[in-house]
Amino acid sequence: MAQLVTNETHGVNAEGAEPALSRANTPVGETLLHRIGNTPLLRLERIARDLPGIQLLGKAEWFNPGGSVKDRAAAAIVSEARRTGQFPPGKVLLDSTSGNTGIAYAMLGAAEGFKVTLCMPSNVSLERKHILRAYGANIVYTDPAEGSDGSIRKARELYAAEPQGYFYADQYSNDANWRAHYHGTATEIWRQTEGRITHFVAMLGTSGTFMGAARRLKEFNPGIQCISLQPDSSFHGIEGAKHMATAIVPKIYDPGLADDDLGISTEASYVMVRRLAREEGLLVGISAGAAVVGCLQVARGLMERSQPGVIVTVLPDSGDKYLSERFWEEE
Repeated sequence: MAQLVTNETHGVNAEGAEPALSRANTPVGETLLHRIGNTPLLRLERIARDLPGIQLLGKAEWFNPGGSVKDRAAAAIVSEARRTGQFPPGKVLLDSTSGNTGIAYAMLGAAEGFKVTLCMPSNVSLERKHILRAYGANIVYTDPAEGSDGSIRKARELYAAEPQGYFYADQYSNDANWRAHYHGTATEIWRQTEGRITHFVAMLGTSGTFMGAARRLKEFNPGIQCISLQPDSSFHGIEGAKHMATAIVPKIYDPGLADDDLGISTEASYVMVRRLAREEGLLVGISAGAAVVGCLQVARGLMERSQPGVIVTVLPDSGDKYLSERFWEEE
């Protein structure tokens, strides 16, 4: 089963005692934003049981309050836009999404009091649609055959028609996206592995997670190998992932940053999602399954060269948004 690596604690001091309130009027509890980041790093022991000398670790991003890694980027995008005046009170946040970033925006909008309009393919999971409705987001559905690119085009169309009414967050072009992972995700990984990470592996969607984390990790240690993953076909079922050769390429994406880039099949990702649930007790999403498939490819390459390794990946979300998918019933 998956094992917790980090020994981080929340709400206690170094001696393990509850901290005393310094003043009677000191606020108790935390805000929603305070719960974004500092996610656990889990050992995938049974998945890696036939890989002696190799540790396989995954960042459990569903511990974020919105349930995914996209909370990090969404919070950074909103915060930076507020700071620079791009997103004044009264404007509606507009963006395209395959689901998780939209959920993060909608959560933040509900918590901070701004309206959210999202363009997304109509074939995203039923659970994601229900969550967005629960938060009160306005959803504009787009042709599923056009994937995330169709949603991008629709968002651009809406913004062009009414630029004064919207803050177009544009997660695919917004530098605050990758910087959230540069300052947060990568630093956490470095600390949680005590600097022993040898390989960082992550799926490409907006590419923000990989771009930001890889840049920072290579500053910590230039020897860390950073491997990007993407679907092996333009027709795939890895929700949120981009096949860069046939998609609208995000402006924040720099293909030169990766030491290697691997193609991942949808079928292998589905199989891995079921394995993680049934062997590790981890109910994760499809992109998380794809990420672990990529990690195993990297691990086998190390074994062929008789090299040890500490491989870290990002598990973007949990599987509770995909329970209506048919692949759970397959063997």
